[in-house]
Amino acid sequence: MAERDAARRAGPARQRPDPAGKHYEEEEEEDALPDSDALPDSDDEVDLDKPCPIQIVLAHEDDHNFELDEEALEKILLQEHIKDLNIVVVSVAGAFRKGKSFLLDFMLRYMYNRTSPCWIGGNTEPLTGFTWRGGCERETTGIQIWSEVFVIDKPNGTKVAVLLMDTQGAFDSQSTIKDCATVFALSTMTSSVQVYNLSQNIQEDDLQHLQLFTEYGRLAMEEIYQKPFQTLMFLIRDWSYPYEHAYGLEGGKKFLEKRLQVKQNQHEELQNVRKHIHSCFSNLGCFLLPHPGLKVATNPNFDGRLNDIDEDFKKELRNLVPLLLAPENLVEKEISGSKVTCRDLVEYFKAYIKIYQGEELPHPKSMLQATAEANNLAAVAGAKDLYSRGMEQVCGGDKPYIAPSDLERKHQDFRESAVRQFCSVKKMGGEEFCRRYQEQLEVEIDEIYANFVKHNDGKNIFYAARTPATLFAVMFAMYITSGLTGFLGMNSIATLCNLVLGMALISFCTWAYVKYSGEFREVGTAIDQIAEAIWEQVLKPMSDNLMEDHMRQSVKNSIKAGLTEQVSHHARLKTD
Repeated sequence: MAERDAARRAGPARQRPDPAGKHYEEEEEEDALPDSDALPDSDDEVDLDKPCPIQIVLAHEDDHNFELDEEALEKILLQEHIKDLNIVVVSVAGAFRKGKSFLLDFMLRYMYNRTSPCWIGGNTEPLTGFTWRGGCERETTGIQIWSEVFVIDKPNGTKVAVLLMDTQGAFDSQSTIKDCATVFALSTMTSSVQVYNLSQNIQEDDLQHLQLFTEYGRLAMEEIYQKPFQTLMFLIRDWSYPYEHAYGLEGGKKFLEKRLQVKQNQHEELQNVRKHIHSCFSNLGCFLLPHPGLKVATNPNFDGRLNDIDEDFKKELRNLVPLLLAPENLVEKEISGSKVTCRDLVEYFKAYIKIYQGEELPHPKSMLQATAEANNLAAVAGAKDLYSRGMEQVCGGDKPYIAPSDLERKHQDFRESAVRQFCSVKKMGGEEFCRRYQEQLEVEIDEIYANFVKHNDGKNIFYAARTPATLFAVMFAMYITSGLTGFLGMNSIATLCNLVLGMALISFCTWAYVKYSGEFREVGTAIDQIAEAIWEQVLKPMSDNLMEDHMRQSVKNSIKAGLTEQVSHHARLKTD
């Protein structure tokens, strides 16, 4: 009995979802998923072998500012097998201590066990994944994402990447209104499904949070004529009035219609929010979720076991999670009518974090400008990748040397294809704005081509031998010149030739050592550049002139031989 009490005080053993997605393994306390204090930050290496929550937006409480951990975000979203897949981003946002992380962990259970009818888990399994706990103090800060991006086959045969996002709770004692609005805005702008987690009811201040987005949406629709946001799901927790509106989606739909009804006695600002919400989001929904039970609310040692959760809550949870995450219900992220890939989402995060780093909340016009910028940068990145993949097929790492003229022709073909792809993507900002990014794309493609040219030249055995051949030619020429000038008594010129000969010999030996050892690469590069200059400015023109003289002499001799043959032929004919 005493052992059980000690174990209870020490806290339950943590569990982690098995990456294979088929079961949960119990682990020792020290091997558990990291707590929020142990989450990888910008100075730590992100380990993708062990799925865990990763902080991508860091909250600085001292100056109430936010910072994007680009390295962590890129390591997760730019993995080779997912970077070009369309992405589904499911985010949960709302007030603090209302069970957002708790809900996301049930979503994780579904994603790892979605083929099983018992995905919700066993009755005695503790709930793990995104860190959560009971109590009145906040747990999550900034924005976290799950380090494993799930690749799902949709019913139409396409593969999509699914990303789960957890956000800092709003209105705690340490956050300003700007902090709360920033986190909510970042998650809404980057998600395809925003779950707006609310307690017991939809209050007027809950709708006020959406005012920034309705104004942004109004401006965006003037340019793209499409709804800028996709799915907004109001999730009402601890719903206490099932006799008025039943638990679940249908009851929520009726409740939401009533809440978003425009009335004459409402303030004009509230009327406008209600009017514009429908025009800004492609899909609006509401789900009424019952209270999970007194054991969940009052037991300090509650660890998420289903035994302690009320049956009504579990029943509705089994309906809610597949409604958001079943393959047939997944909503791919779109911006200005174009599907967003994992690679694109990185650009959008970078653009959005910039505008939320000031003292004040950004104007909706700034948000629109940032979206247009990220939209064009994502199109540039996709077009560049198309060009690079094509050139890799032609002259990549293990491909043989290709003639420079053929390489340039391929470059022009792939360059035109990349520009066509950039132009075909739906973009925001207007023609003049997009033209700047097209010019940037063309400049960057030319830089990539220059690198491919160098790489291809390196495969040419004659090009690789140009430096030693040039240095050897200089040494030979100086040796002959030194001998002749010394024989003729021009000792000063002979001495100068010997000096150049010695420098060329030292350069040759140094170059050979650099190529053999890999050390002093800057010195080797400098010798290559000097040798190339000598080749281009002296040896090549001389060889070209010699070749031209030789060809001219050969043609002259051929013509002379031909005329002589004709004269002798005519002479023989006359004689006959």
